[in-house]
Amino acid sequence: MEFKAEQFNADHFSLFDLHPAFRLDAALLDRRYLDLQSQIHPDRFASATEAERRHSLQWATRVNEAYQTLKKPLSRAKYLLHLAAHDIGGESNTLMPVDFLVEQMEWREAVAEARAAGEHHELEHLHHRLKRDLLERYEEIAGLLDDQPDLERAADRVRRLMFLEKLLVEIDEAMAALDE
Repeated sequence: MEFKAEQFNADHFSLFDLHPAFRLDAALLDRRYLDLQSQIHPDRFASATEAERRHSLQWATRVNEAYQTLKKPLSRAKYLLHLAAHDIGGESNTLMPVDFLVEQMEWREAVAEARAAGEHHELEHLHHRLKRDLLERYEEIAGLLDDQPDLERAADRVRRLMFLEKLLVEIDEAMAALDE
């Protein structure tokens, strides 16, 4: 991949010369990220002019931000919806179906009980169960974004995933607290 100044304002996918899609080749993204970084990393410009060093730092920051967005499934889904000019309404649309909210309460109660009882094994079990659930939900989002686009349903599923990803962090924090 050639370093091109006009790409600075390109969308994240174009920056890495990738087709905009939820399903992407993670290894290819990694290779293109490393290729770009090898061209623009500030260490390569240590003896350059102040303007060139500043330009390199701006590029490195831009490439890192794009890479982090595309690397993570939830942020990639949000970004695709953003590119489609479809607001997920994460702050304004907090209404969730009752069954989803009940499920969230049950998950959180199970985490709290396992943490209070010091049951590391149960927290690991919850972690693995939630990871499997997340994979299934990400596959659903892939279909809604890549196969037969339904941006409204995709946005709804992304809002739900925001809850689940936060829950995964809570489980990981509970396990870490028990390890201390």
